[in-house]
Amino acid sequence: MIAKKTITIATLTLLAGLAACGGEEKKPSTPPGAMPSAAETAPTESKDLSGMFTAADITLGDIDPAMVEKGKAIYDVKCQACHSTGPNRIVGPGWKGLTERRKPEWIMNMILNVDVMLASDPEAQKSLEECLVRMPNQGLTKEEGREVLEFQRTL
Repeated sequence: MIAKKTITIATLTLLAGLAACGGEEKKPSTPPGAMPSAAETAPTESKDLSGMFTAADITLGDIDPAMVEKGKAIYDVKCQACHSTGPNRIVGPGWKGLTERRKPEWIMNMILNVDVMLASDPEAQKSLEECLVRMPNQGLTKEEGREVLEFQRTL
């Protein structure tokens, strides 16, 4: 029973890792440390900023244990192959202390609007340069993204 469970977990982890490695990597045109030009950050068909979150879109109160549990379940299935709950990087950055380093709207945008963030946000581009693998769009709903953020708040 334990061996079967171990094989299943290893298979799921391998599949998640392979899915994360797919796609064409695009290098940002802005040199590291430089601000992108207005043309690079202007909304275009591939950089539709209309669905982006702002501080006004996210209200954080006391940590909601039910949301944390759902966010942890999402992490276990879709995120743990690339992100640790500690400070260490696996493929992507570790999540420990993430909510102290990044604003909630930035985190939500990375979770739900990863393509726009990688195309327009200097910090997301810097992370891509360090990790060398594009974060895949996990197809989460706004509610699921918020649950993942709530789980991240506990780390």
